Amino acid sequence: MRLRFTKMHGCGNDFIMIDSVTQTVNLSAEKIRFLADRHFGVGCDQVLIVEPPSSPDVDFRYRIFNQDGSEVENCGNGARCFAKFVRDRRLTAKQTISVETNSGLMTLNVLKDGNISVDMGVPRLAAADIPFISQQPNIDPAMPPYQYTLMVDDESSHESYDISTASMGNPHAVLIVDETASMDIEPIAKKIQQSPEFPEGVNVGFMQVLSRQEVNLRVYERGAGETLACGTGACAAVVCGQLRGLLDQHVTVNLTGGTVTIDWGGLNSPVIKTGPATTVFHGQIKI
Repeated sequence: MRLRFTKMHGCGNDFIMIDSVTQTVNLSAEKIRFLADRHFGVGCDQVLIVEPPSSPDVDFRYRIFNQDGSEVENCGNGARCFAKFVRDRRLTAKQTISVETNSGLMTLNVLKDGNISVDMGVPRLAAADIPFISQQPNIDPAMPPYQYTLMVDDESSHESYDISTASMGNPHAVLIVDETASMDIEPIAKKIQQSPEFPEGVNVGFMQVLSRQEVNLRVYERGAGETLACGTGACAAVVCGQLRGLLDQHVTVNLTGGTVTIDWGGLNSPVIKTGPATTVFHGQIKI
C-alpha cells in the first residue's frame, strides 16, 4: 500500500496526517507503530486519520493513534492540525469545521491570523468519568474530587502525590510543582500512570503557576511519553488550576514546544483552546 501523508506539528507535538477521504487506508497497530517510529518510519507522536463522517450533521471523523498503535479519544494539538490539513487539502473551505471523535463532537474555528481555536467541550470532573477509582473513602465517584492524595507503592518506596483530575475526553492527572524546567518527570509520571486507581491509564501534567494568567506545563502522555506539547493536557491543567483557586479564566500556557491560550468560564462551560498549526512536509510511503 502506497500512502500519501503530511507531517505537521502543533507547538512541537508532531503528527502524521492521513487523508482517508480520497485514498484507501487500512492501517493495523503494527503499521501505525512503523509509521510513528522515528528511526525506521516517518516519526511522530501520533498518527491522525481524517475519515468521512458517519452523520450528515458533521464534516469529518477524526481518529487518533499513539506511537504504540493504541487508539485514543482526543488530541487538542492534533485538532488544530486537523483543521489546517483539511483546508489545505481542499477537503473543505469552511472556517468553522465540525468533527466527530471517540469522545464526542468537536468544533474547530480557523481565525484570520492563522491560529486555530478549538471548542474542546465541557470537562468531565466526576471521578467515575475520568475514570478514577479512588482508595480514599471520602471520594464520591459521582462527584468531582478536584484535589486528592494518590498513594503509590512499589518495591522500594511508599510515596504520595497531591493531584487533581479532569477528563477532556481522555484522562488527566495534574500536579502543581515549584518549577518544571529541571524536573525529571518520567519516573513520577510512570508511577502515577501505573496506579490501579486509573484503570485506563492517565496523562500526567506538571504545572508551574507563574501568575493567575500564566503557567508553564510539561505533560507525560499515555502511549507516547513526554511530548513537546499536549493540547488536552493544557486544557486539563487550566481547569484544575481554576478549581483550586489558582488561575483566572484566560490563561497563557507555556509548553516545551510553544504557547497556547486557554479560556474556561467555569463549571458546565466548554474549554476553548487557541494556538498555531504548522505544516512541515508532504510525502508518500510504501508500507
